[in-house]
Amino acid sequence: MGKDTIVIREIEQKDNPKIAKAIRSVLIEMGVPKVGTAYEDVSLDCMTETYSHPKTRYFVLAQNEEILGGAGIAPLEHYEGNVCELQKMYFMPEARGKGLGTKMMNACLEFAKSAGFESCYLETMPYMDDARKLYKKVGFEFLEKPLGNTGHYSCTVWMLKTF
Repeated sequence: MGKDTIVIREIEQKDNPKIAKAIRSVLIEMGVPKVGTAYEDVSLDCMTETYSHPKTRYFVLAQNEEILGGAGIAPLEHYEGNVCELQKMYFMPEARGKGLGTKMMNACLEFAKSAGFESCYLETMPYMDDARKLYKKVGFEFLEKPLGNTGHYSCTVWMLKTF
């Protein structure tokens, strides 16, 4: 593995401040509201702890000691059913357009299936075109209303993939 290689790996404690900074940076870049979105989630500052529970996992894009993005899987909150949620999938500009989104989606969805989930839910913003294209490409379909209650009331696009 070369020194400039970007790898997908599970989050480590040392990554917490780096992934929080990366996610907030991308959200600001995309013009996402700071309220009703992942921006204000307290979990952003303690991602390793947040994803240390059963049936949860968070992966980061790492290049040496730098964190360029990540994505996670966790049970969908406030929903009865065997559904997980794809959470906090954001990449810094230098990680985009390299096929890493598809690789990250595959890592997340493989984990979700191995954890026994029957489907995967996500929420996004209507103007995140590249993200929506990726989600469609891997089999997510649009929903007319949200599932569960994630607290992200500013996210108005809801999608689901059944395994």
